[in-house]
Amino acid sequence: MRDLMTTHEVADYLRLKERKVYDLVATGEIPCTRVTGKILFPKQLIDIWLARSSTFPDITAAQATPPPPVIVGSHDPLLEWAVRGSECELALMPGGSLDGLQRFARGEAVACGMHVLDMIDGGYNVSAVSEANAGMDCVLIEWAWREQGLMVAKGNHMRITSIKTASFARARFVLREAQAGSRVLFQFLASQAGVDIDSLDVADIEARSETDVGLSIIEGRADTGLGIQAAAKQLGLDFISLHRERYDLLVRRKDFFEPPVQRLLSFARGQGFAERIKDMSGYDTAGLGTVHYNAP
Repeated sequence: MRDLMTTHEVADYLRLKERKVYDLVATGEIPCTRVTGKILFPKQLIDIWLARSSTFPDITAAQATPPPPVIVGSHDPLLEWAVRGSECELALMPGGSLDGLQRFARGEAVACGMHVLDMIDGGYNVSAVSEANAGMDCVLIEWAWREQGLMVAKGNHMRITSIKTASFARARFVLREAQAGSRVLFQFLASQAGVDIDSLDVADIEARSETDVGLSIIEGRADTGLGIQAAAKQLGLDFISLHRERYDLLVRRKDFFEPPVQRLLSFARGQGFAERIKDMSGYDTAGLGTVHYNAP
């Protein structure tokens, strides 16, 4: 369908009689424009108008409005590299997985990177997306499995092997923000290890990304923190593997088929991407593109 619809076309689109469309124009209730005396209806504005007239205007309007070309949510070094290399014209606005999910639901991004552990069934992301779905027309696709663990200074002079040994050694931890997937995982791993987070020596800073965790250790503001193996290698830090996690991309269905997302995924199937994975550490992309959730 064309971006500008005629009165007849918009009547068919809305399943109304043309006379009713003219009435809506006369009362100013429907968005339209006049070109050399002819009434035309921008389809995008019609979709937004329909959404805002629905029973759930905030939800559907967010879905009807084209989102900015941005990927929000959790930071991932491999994704960051692929976004640049693919020239997919998407920008990155990294933050926490759960914060990104909220932004995505409000229509503020094309996609959301996330790695949120379900502490009940041990799965990733599906429960969080399903609970937040509320009408979102979206699909959750696998990006990569990643090795998560403790970053420590080169040489590991405190001989840290786990969260428990780090606690006994009175190591200073740097934590991610409350809405980060890594923070959820750290709470789970600490609980599994029988460590009370409130008893830990925690730095008075919150890291906003994997890189921030590593830099806090390099700069001496912390002794250890949870992050992925790839980030530790990039920064020249030692790494103690604790957990394997799945990092997914949440994308609105209609945006999934648009050139930016398809260009990114096509790039991720190429030889250059495969070679990059060999240079990095802690990634398994065998399941890249697998659909783990398709909104009803």
